[in-house]
Amino acid sequence: MIRCFVFSYLLACIGGIMSITAAVATGPSAWDFSFTSIDGDQLPLSQYEGQAVLVVNTASRCGFTPQYDGLQKLWQDYKERGLIVIGVPSDDFGGQELASEAEVKQFCEVNFNIDFPLTAITSVKGGTAHPFYQWAGQEAGILARPKWNFHKYLIDRNGQLAASFSSVTLPTSDKIITAIETALTR
Repeated sequence: MIRCFVFSYLLACIGGIMSITAAVATGPSAWDFSFTSIDGDQLPLSQYEGQAVLVVNTASRCGFTPQYDGLQKLWQDYKERGLIVIGVPSDDFGGQELASEAEVKQFCEVNFNIDFPLTAITSVKGGTAHPFYQWAGQEAGILARPKWNFHKYLIDRNGQLAASFSSVTLPTSDKIITAIETALTR
């Protein structure tokens, strides 16, 4: 009788775990979120379904701002294979973003020849963070949330968070290139 009870209990627990796992797997994906573009249009991530997406919070007056060059290189090298790079200007860290979307757009085009999508100036941390950043922060965990400008989230072709990279990880680093290559082949 006791063995039967224990076996039934274990099956119930395993069933519960499977249900939890299934619930997590069917939860939100990156495709459920939308930004406002730097030009004021809607920028739904669902338009990139089936592609890999690198989402990077950026700032125009930061020590990491030269990473725009590497982001543009990734965009040029991998867009034909299905990588989308999205810059998310933010003023959350050190007040290092310009005052308006028009200034940010001009700065990026003139100084870095950026032609990948940019969003409007967006909050990426804390209670006011954009819903995508709240989701990504939950998926990645507290240690993988943006701590400064140029934090990078890689989304796989299925809309799931594939990797998170700190500000100090250069866009063209082996670590990011390997993760992109993996995301593009799955």
